[in-house]
Amino acid sequence: MWNEKLSIAVLLPCYNEAATIGDVVRGFRKALPQATVYVYDNNSTDGTALHAMLAGATVVRERRQGKGHVVRRMFADIEADIYVMADGDGTYAPEDAEELIRTLLTEGSDMVVGTRRNVQSDAGRQGHAFGNRIFNWLYRTIFGADFTDIFSGYRAFSRRFIKSFPAVSGGFEIETEMSVHASRLKLPVSELELDYGRRPEGSHSKLSTFRDGWKILWMFAMLMKETRPFAFFGILSAVAMELSIGFSIPVFIEYFDTGQVLRVPTWILSMVLTMIAFMLFTAGLILDSVARARAEQLRIHYMSLAKPAARENGDDRTVYMAELEKPASRKKRAKAA
Repeated sequence: MWNEKLSIAVLLPCYNEAATIGDVVRGFRKALPQATVYVYDNNSTDGTALHAMLAGATVVRERRQGKGHVVRRMFADIEADIYVMADGDGTYAPEDAEELIRTLLTEGSDMVVGTRRNVQSDAGRQGHAFGNRIFNWLYRTIFGADFTDIFSGYRAFSRRFIKSFPAVSGGFEIETEMSVHASRLKLPVSELELDYGRRPEGSHSKLSTFRDGWKILWMFAMLMKETRPFAFFGILSAVAMELSIGFSIPVFIEYFDTGQVLRVPTWILSMVLTMIAFMLFTAGLILDSVARARAEQLRIHYMSLAKPAARENGDDRTVYMAELEKPASRKKRAKAA
């Protein structure tokens, strides 16, 4: 079977999830019996690590606070053919992991995102739902239409995605960075709509609507600067030029009426803004070439890594397609028999 031929790692970053982590670990061990479940505890104070260990997970502590730091450590430490990442709060069903892996293999993707069904209208809090709509729209506008739910924490990855992903974020912005990385390198990605559960009583979200919203917005700006510098600096250049024109119009009107420039400070400010606009435009042109070169280097490194699900004894994706049919197909064949 496919899950016996591939090494699978289930990654669960956790912070104070003692109420749910035990059931989550047991759920993944049952759904993917051949997988190794890793729980990276991020300074929990409620016994999360102990509950995860008793449930059968391999537990590692990451002292740097923030989901991004945990994910970066996981991706660096763990070696596997396929990685499944989920949250430890019980909102994602472990039973869906097999379908994520199936999609990863059959479609030859490097990342499969388990999009959350009805998350736009049922995200626990109205602030989160509104933020999801705004940030997903903003992502599609800036980086492309590859994803419809950039904040989903339920994903499956190939090894070459994991080992080519720089992971510079420190907090909940890490999912956004993953999506931008895939869009930037034009990697094959897929989406799979899944049910999204609610946290059980006693488990609380670590997200802050405004604080984390500002962090994500800042990350959008930084990622746009790094991956689309011409557009980023072009917008700033256009703003500076518009301000320059706005300040210069009254000076020109006055000059044509009187033949004199009486508002010298305003004229100087207008000229300074014009120079800033040209400098920003030039910086955008230069950095755009640098960004293209960096993307090419990342792409070359990505291509140097092993193909997803490729093994010495043949292509496991081909074996998988031949040996494992979808559950619906197996049921139909059983009924026919």
